[in-house]
Amino acid sequence: MAIHIITTQPFSDQRPGTSGLRKRVTVFQQPHYLENFVQSVFDAIEAPVGASLVIGGDGRFYNVEAIQVILKMAAANGIGRVLVGRNGILSTPAASCVIRKHKTFGGIILSASHNPGGPQGDFGIKFNSANGGPASEKVTEAIFSRSKELVQYKIVDAPDVALDVVGETELAGMKVEVIDSVSDYVDLMATLFDFDAIRQLLASGFRLRFDAMHAVTGPYARAILVDRLGAPPDAVMNAEPLPDFGGGHPDPNLTYAHDLVEIMYGDDAPDFGAASDGDGDRNMILGKRFFVTPSDSLALLAANARLAPGYAQGIAGVARSMPTSAAVDRVAQELDIPCFETPTGWKFFGNLMDAGRVTLCGEESFGTGSDHVREKDGLWAVLFWLNILAIKRQPVETIVKRHWARFGRNVYSRHDYEELPSDAANGLIEHVRAQFASLPGQVLGRYTVKACDDFSYTDPVDGSVSQKQGIRILFEDGSRIVFRLSGTGTAGATLRIYLESFEPDTAKHDEDAQDALAELIAIAQQISELKQRTGREQPTVIT
Repeated sequence: MAIHIITTQPFSDQRPGTSGLRKRVTVFQQPHYLENFVQSVFDAIEAPVGASLVIGGDGRFYNVEAIQVILKMAAANGIGRVLVGRNGILSTPAASCVIRKHKTFGGIILSASHNPGGPQGDFGIKFNSANGGPASEKVTEAIFSRSKELVQYKIVDAPDVALDVVGETELAGMKVEVIDSVSDYVDLMATLFDFDAIRQLLASGFRLRFDAMHAVTGPYARAILVDRLGAPPDAVMNAEPLPDFGGGHPDPNLTYAHDLVEIMYGDDAPDFGAASDGDGDRNMILGKRFFVTPSDSLALLAANARLAPGYAQGIAGVARSMPTSAAVDRVAQELDIPCFETPTGWKFFGNLMDAGRVTLCGEESFGTGSDHVREKDGLWAVLFWLNILAIKRQPVETIVKRHWARFGRNVYSRHDYEELPSDAANGLIEHVRAQFASLPGQVLGRYTVKACDDFSYTDPVDGSVSQKQGIRILFEDGSRIVFRLSGTGTAGATLRIYLESFEPDTAKHDEDAQDALAELIAIAQQISELKQRTGREQPTVIT
């Protein structure tokens, strides 16, 4: 089969964000657009001839077509073997699992995570390194640099590969192995959690509901929760992956997972509810009429880690993204283990895990995980919670409130303003940044500003420096406001405002977070001139 050298021109907009390159499907469907980026990846990673790769995605629209292109380009670029999920499906944590288990050079993952799908929706692509984690900034910058100068790409002229049957075939001398998308991941979960204890919990009358949101985790949840652990089939809802996620927004939060929220806050609510996102790396945890913030979830998993067999010997350390609340810091202090504060983006946890410095990691954006893979892992978090519930045999709300009584409550919320005009969002950030000199010492309501900064991170493993990772307004009492533009959207800009205060008084632990944080919310709007600059009266999403 002939290798074709296709002449092309560079695109100027192919800089990968925190989780790869994300654009509208229609952008990727432009002539040469996908091919240019894929060639830039192959050129930048410099894989040795005959190397192995993993390829898979979340099943969204354009997933299969893109995989066929990537397979033909992989063959043309000297890749010797590719493991690809059946029907092109691999959740992001499962892809990381496969990369690590089979010791491949890395993997190409196709997903726009929690963003909407369909012909008018979003698509994404990223490269994960041999450790199973997202490529470092050095690699993503090399990919971007190459994309700006690319004038040709290589692809073989060959029929499409059948992806619906497990087995091995050949494409222009490259071995293509279609693998079961689920089995390696299920086997790994069985080594980490007490499946017998969870099975007994579910057999006791304990009721759960998992919302796969018509995304990639449906088959994984069925295989584990139903087939292995004995939950009834209806415990997994919206389980069939669909290219447009059933017309929904596969983001597991209180706004977009509304079907699950209505069930969990209904009169006959199950004991436990959870949801995952488009590519399976995020999670939302709910008790009966009770929401667990991702920041609290991370802290609880750390505090109770020894209850799960995979962590029975304790954890080496924890890490959280800067916008995530300091709840886990308090647990780490009591456990006398390190706690690292990193920029947003799972790749920043990879070095710490590879160096053995941390075991558990988490982001307030509904992402939690451990060193079992190098991605956040939605279903892993669900199973961890079920393991804890199986041992403690207490309601979710009771477990959380007892945790607050022990450590205090970090009252926390995130306000998202989605699809803002980019100039308005950037102007708002610059306006806040311009106040760094004047804000310290100011008294705003009952709060006194202690300091302001642009969060900067020096990686303790490799010494790399990441600057301007979010604006922090820090108050004398430990409260804080964080402003950050998200790098995961594809239209306009998403402004995230994070608000946090610490409440040690158990008598106030039942207060609604929005009420407890009302004064900080007003201060954030005042400092940023949010309404005047964006015209928005309310956030798109509150979590």
